[in-house]
Amino acid sequence: MTKIKLFYLLFLLTNISIFSQNEDLKDINIQVWQNFTKAYEMLDYNLFESLHSENLVRVSGNSKTIKDKIAYINGYKKWWKTKDKQQTISFRFLERIINNDKASERGIYKLTINSNTENEKNHYGKFHVIHIKENGIWKILVDYDSSENEAINEASYLEAFAIGDFEKY
Repeated sequence: MTKIKLFYLLFLLTNISIFSQNEDLKDINIQVWQNFTKAYEMLDYNLFESLHSENLVRVSGNSKTIKDKIAYINGYKKWWKTKDKQQTISFRFLERIINNDKASERGIYKLTINSNTENEKNHYGKFHVIHIKENGIWKILVDYDSSENEAINEASYLEAFAIGDFEKY
């Protein structure tokens, strides 16, 4: 009888843990990724800045640079200054690992410029982001990306899991 009780207890705890993890991933999707996409589309560096921890470490594998938050956000202030860009960004995931206040996510992004025009251009990269929960809100603490010498492409993007596909984690 105690083996059956132990089995049910483990089953219940596993399901609670999976539910909690899925809720945290949904929170990250809303607090980080939806706002990240919105910031790109609206060229809103203030919103973009709010998604990142004050202790941000930003690494670009392509340019082989490491920046702090100020330098990283200043680049976006310059890039988005004219407000004449039409762009969107979307994310698919290879791995999502999470606990109560930290998360690691690896995936593929697709940056589209001039969508649905003859000048449409897509850029792809592989990212690895470390999040931390600060005052109950998920923030990006470490952000690394690289096109891996242009090896990341539409096929790579489509092979990764959709942002709302929590069953894979």
